Amino acid sequence: MKHGGSRRRRISIPATILVGCAVFGTMGLLILSVREVDPPTIPTIPLKQIHIQESDSSSESDNFDDGSEIGKRNEAKAGSGSGTMKKGSRLCATVEQMGEDFKSTFWNETLRVREIIRQHFALNGASRIRDLPPEQFCWHGFVLGKASEAGFGNEMYKILSAAALSIMLNRSLIIGQTRGKFPFGDYISYSNEAFTLKEIKHLWRHNKCEKMYGRHLLIRTDDFEKPVKTNVLCSNWRVWKQPIIWFQGTNDAVAVQFFLKNIHSEMRNAAFDLFGKPEFLKSRPNVFGELMRVLISPSKDVEEAVNWVLGSGDDPDITLHMRMLMNKSVRAVQAALSCIRKAIHDLHKASKPRVVLVSDTPSLVKSITHNISKFAEVIHFDYGMFEGNITTVNGLKSLEFRAKDWGPAPRWVAFVDFFLASRAKHAVVSGAHRRVGTTYAQLIAALAAARNLGDNSAGSSFTFLSSFQNNLLREGLRFQIGWGHVWNRFAGPLSCHNQRNQCAFTPLLPPAWWDGLWQSPLQRDINRLEQYGVQLTGFGTTDEIHLQSFCSSRKYIVKTIPIPL
Repeated sequence: MKHGGSRRRRISIPATILVGCAVFGTMGLLILSVREVDPPTIPTIPLKQIHIQESDSSSESDNFDDGSEIGKRNEAKAGSGSGTMKKGSRLCATVEQMGEDFKSTFWNETLRVREIIRQHFALNGASRIRDLPPEQFCWHGFVLGKASEAGFGNEMYKILSAAALSIMLNRSLIIGQTRGKFPFGDYISYSNEAFTLKEIKHLWRHNKCEKMYGRHLLIRTDDFEKPVKTNVLCSNWRVWKQPIIWFQGTNDAVAVQFFLKNIHSEMRNAAFDLFGKPEFLKSRPNVFGELMRVLISPSKDVEEAVNWVLGSGDDPDITLHMRMLMNKSVRAVQAALSCIRKAIHDLHKASKPRVVLVSDTPSLVKSITHNISKFAEVIHFDYGMFEGNITTVNGLKSLEFRAKDWGPAPRWVAFVDFFLASRAKHAVVSGAHRRVGTTYAQLIAALAAARNLGDNSAGSSFTFLSSFQNNLLREGLRFQIGWGHVWNRFAGPLSCHNQRNQCAFTPLLPPAWWDGLWQSPLQRDINRLEQYGVQLTGFGTTDEIHLQSFCSSRKYIVKTIPIPL
């Protein structure tokens, strides 16, 4: 009986399954007959959408590579259903096309930052902080900006980066001195709203910060040029308790903008507030120009030399800066002349414009002056003819081994040239033998733009232009290496090869990241970013999860320097 019962159960189970399948199958058919099947959901992958109009082929040289052939191959590879490529699309852009984002800078953003800077120094400037009650002073924070007297552009960025960081951290600014002198102190006057370390030490003793409040005068240091150790991306600097912070290695516009990618939202938001979001290239403010407008001015001796050059005439309309490294490049001159003509055309000025010429190469000054004189009045500081007080100042020594880099002129001439060039009212043009838009040229343009923007302006016609001769662009912008150069963030594969001469609108705030449409990194920059924990793709996008993981796994380093009182 047990055996027979078991057999009947074995027969009934498959039968039940068959009946169930038939029932559910019938129900499924009924549902399908009255209801359309929902289409599958396809995840959307964010990509840089790269599409620009084809330009007239007659305006470009025959060997210009616009990437269209690469585009055709990729279209065939991607298939018609990808939706990322269109007929006429390109996979690269010329420098002029890249510069279109900087044609109309959002001056309201710059005015917004100007007000932030004004409020910051009103609240955290030395004139207010030194008079605080002892307890408030002792718990106040500072940022140190310390520079040597090497190249002016790199060293000035150290001061300006410290000033920017002081705003982001709501601290006061200290400008470091060497043997009682400010960097380039014979030629530059600094704002009284910055402290010196000597004064901080005096006030620390006077207010009895150590004895009464247990506050030892410490400097917490962080070196941007040591990617394995720096906390620029991984730490919330706004909660650091040390009295003084010194961010070292900030030789250009890039370092302090790394906070735009800091993993802590509080730090990112502070950076966004000052620099704008890196993906919105059109609306980024002239931060460093506005900081210079507040913090530095020419010394009396330099001002005397500038006024001597200008004579009784107006400020110049345009500045041309040519970094030629003692080379005589006919192509560079021709490209620069074309760019100057473009700037003059945009002036719509009836009278002859005034053009300031600044270069490290005396022979170029002579040759290009003859050409520019045909359509403009050329102004150039001939230091050999000047007999003012500055010629007798026992200041910076000329360094023979840097003569090719800086030129043969006495070093003080660079400061007269800088403040003379920054008087330009309408445009600054940067040309070069190798790399265009050096830190020196960037700061000239930034200060000139800030000087020409009134507090109640509704806009400005000021432009910063980069002049490229075609041989610099045979492999696109690949040769614009070095983070201090303004076009470095555009030097990757999205830059077209074999371009003709270019005269491109240029950002007053050099970008530090690759979030813009036409920005792409060089492989050397991808490799360098890996050391900071940033996984960067060939198109410049970053992996935030990877950075979070890197920051979580790395050793947290705190390095301090005690300051003896």
